[in-house]
Amino acid sequence: MRIYHRNIALMPAQRRTREEQLEPGDEGASAKLPTLRQFFAPGGMLEQAHPSYEFRRGQLQMAEAVEEALAQKKHLIVEAGTGTGKTLAYLLPVIRSGKRVVISTGTKNLQEQLYYKDVPFLEGLLGKLRITYMKGRQNYLCRQKLYDLTDAPVLTGPEEVDQFRQILEWDKVTETGDRSELSGLPENSQLWHRLDARSDACLGSKCKQFERCFITEMHRKAAESDIIIVNHHLFFADMAIRAETEGTGAGGIIPEFDAVIFDEAHELEDVAGSYFGVSLGNVRMARLANDIEATLRPLELLTAELLSATSALRERTQFFFSLIPEGDGRFAFTNRTEFLEENGDEYEGMLNVLTRIVSSLEGIAEKPDQVRVLIRRVEDASANLRFLLESQDKNTVFWVERRRRGGADGRESSHGRGARRLGPQNVFLQATPIDVSQLLRQTLFENVNTTVLTSATLAVDGGFQYIRRRTGLDHARELVLPSHFDYAKQALLYVPPDLPDPRDPGFAAAAAERIRRVLECSQGRAFCLFTSLALMRDVHDRLMTELSYPMLLQGTAPKNALLEEFRATPNAVLFGSSSFWQGVDVQGEQLSCVIIDRLPFAVPSDPVVAARVNAIHEEQGNAFYEYQVPAAVIALKQGFGRLIRSLHDRGVLVLLDNRIRQKQYGKVFLNSLPNYKRTTDFTDVQTFFSA
Repeated sequence: MRIYHRNIALMPAQRRTREEQLEPGDEGASAKLPTLRQFFAPGGMLEQAHPSYEFRRGQLQMAEAVEEALAQKKHLIVEAGTGTGKTLAYLLPVIRSGKRVVISTGTKNLQEQLYYKDVPFLEGLLGKLRITYMKGRQNYLCRQKLYDLTDAPVLTGPEEVDQFRQILEWDKVTETGDRSELSGLPENSQLWHRLDARSDACLGSKCKQFERCFITEMHRKAAESDIIIVNHHLFFADMAIRAETEGTGAGGIIPEFDAVIFDEAHELEDVAGSYFGVSLGNVRMARLANDIEATLRPLELLTAELLSATSALRERTQFFFSLIPEGDGRFAFTNRTEFLEENGDEYEGMLNVLTRIVSSLEGIAEKPDQVRVLIRRVEDASANLRFLLESQDKNTVFWVERRRRGGADGRESSHGRGARRLGPQNVFLQATPIDVSQLLRQTLFENVNTTVLTSATLAVDGGFQYIRRRTGLDHARELVLPSHFDYAKQALLYVPPDLPDPRDPGFAAAAAERIRRVLECSQGRAFCLFTSLALMRDVHDRLMTELSYPMLLQGTAPKNALLEEFRATPNAVLFGSSSFWQGVDVQGEQLSCVIIDRLPFAVPSDPVVAARVNAIHEEQGNAFYEYQVPAAVIALKQGFGRLIRSLHDRGVLVLLDNRIRQKQYGKVFLNSLPNYKRTTDFTDVQTFFSA
C-alpha cells in the first residue's frame, strides 16, 4: 500500500456525486416503491411476505432515521440491538433514495449474507435492483497468472497439484472468480496466493485477459449499480488510494458515491488505523525478489546483474530482519534511533540493494509494463523502509510483530520470546496512527454527504461519546434502539461471587472448576470465550478428562470448520478467543450458554493500545475511562451477543470476573448491557436449565 499517513492529501470537498449525475425525472423513482410504513408497519408488505413476522417499532424508527439522514445530507449514529432487523431498516431507505450508496460491513461473511440472502428477498418484493458487491483483489482469481502457471507449472506436492486442477476446472464455469466458491480450497493455500488478483503484478488494461478479468467485471458492475456492498477493509483501502492519488486523475477502487452505511461500525478505528499505516516484513521482501526473477525470466530480461541483485536482496533481508529486536508477539519499537546507530550499515545495505534493483530495471530498453510494475513495487518497499526506520511523526506508533509460520490451524500465529526455537519466523515492521479521528474527519465525514454508523454495540452507558471521539464524527444525529428480544426472560447473567481475581495465580483452576459445573447444567451447548490463548488452552486441557462432551478448540481447524462442527455436534463445547467474540451466529438450543473468563480489557502492553493511552494522558485526559473501559464494554457486549440471536433463544451468560460487581467502573459495564436477569447464586443457573 503506497500510503504514508503523515502526508495524506485530503479528498476534494466538492465531488461530482452520483446524485448530481442523475437524469431529470430519476428523482421520482422512490414514488414507485412502498413507503416505509407501507413496508414495515403491521399488515404491511413485510408482514404479508413473512407470516411469522412481528412488527418491530425500532426497525421502523431506524428506517425513518436513515431516510431522513439521506434526504437531509446528515450523519447518523444508531445502535440497533440484536433482533431489530437493522439490515432491512437501512436497505429500504437506501433503495428509495435513488442515490448511489456504499454499504460497508464488518466481515466478508456479513457482506455475502447481505448480497445472497437479504437482497434476493427484497428483489422478490420490489423487483430487480441494481446492487453488486466488491471484495479485495486477493479474493479473486487472476486468469493471466493461472494461464502462465499452466504453461510452466511449478507445483509442490500432490496436494498443490490437486488444488491446481480444481482451480482450472472452476475457471471454466465461474462467473465471479470469487474464491469463496471454492469450498474445498484450504484457507491457507499457498497456491491461491500465487494466483490471486492482488495489484502487485497487475498490468491493468494492458493485460491480455483484461476484458475477461474478474476485477474488470467487478468494477463494471459497480459502475452500473446504485448500491455497492463492500467490507470495511476494502472501503479503507479505497480511501487510502484516493488520498494517495489525489490530483493525479487516478480514481479509487469504489465508484463515486453519495452516502455510506457502516454496519458493525464499532470496528472502524482499528480497520482505518491499519490502512493508514505502513507495514513491511521479511516475507514481502523475499517474495519481491522471487517475483522479479519469475517475471523477467520468461521475458528473457533476467540479466546476470539483476540475478545478482535479487540474490543480494534475499541475503540482506534475512540478515537485516534477524537484527530486529526480540520481543513477545507485538511490541513497541522504541529504540529505532539506537537500532540505526548500531546497524546503520545493514540498513544502508538494504536501501542500496533496492536502489540497485531499480537502476537495473530502469536500464531495460523498451520496458514492458511488467517491468514498470516491478519498479513501483521496489520503490514502495524502499519508501516504506525509510518511513518505518526514520520517521519522527508524533501521531504514529512504531512497533514490531513476530509470527511463527504455520500455526496449528494453518494460519500464522503470534508467539513469545522462545518461539525462534519452534520454527521460522515472519517479522513485520509496523507503523500505525495513534489517533485516526482527524484523518477520518477530514477524509470521510467532511467529504461524504451522509454517513450512517450502526451496530448492536456502539453505545457505552447509553451514549456515543466514545465512538464520536475515536472516529472524529462531531455532528450526527444519535439514536439508541432497544432490541426486539425480551432479555429479562430469555437470558440469565451469572457472576460467581466467590472466584479469585482473574489476575490471581489460582484463577485458572477455580475458573475451570466453575466452568465444569456450569457445563454440566447446560449439558455442553456452550461457547467458552477467553481473552487469553494461554488460559483458553489451560482450561480446555483441565476439562478434557473431566467432561464427556465434545470439546472443540480454536486453532485445531479453520474457524468456519469449527463453527460447522459445533452446529452439527449435539452438546458440543467450543473454546475460543477473540475470533469468536463477534460475527458468529448460532441460533437455537445448540448454543445455550456463553461463558467469558474476564472483562475484556485490551492488553495494556500492546504497542498501539499503550500509545493511545499515553496520548490521552498527555492531553490531560483519563485514558482508563475515556478509552480502555469503553473499548472493553463494547467487546463484552459483542461476546455476550453470541447467545440470544432469535425470539426463541434462551440461555445463560456467565462472567467469571467479580470486578464487574466490586469496582466502581463495573457500573459502566452493567449500565451498558441489555436488561438481562442477573444473579450471583449458582442455584439460579440450575433452575434456569432445569426449566
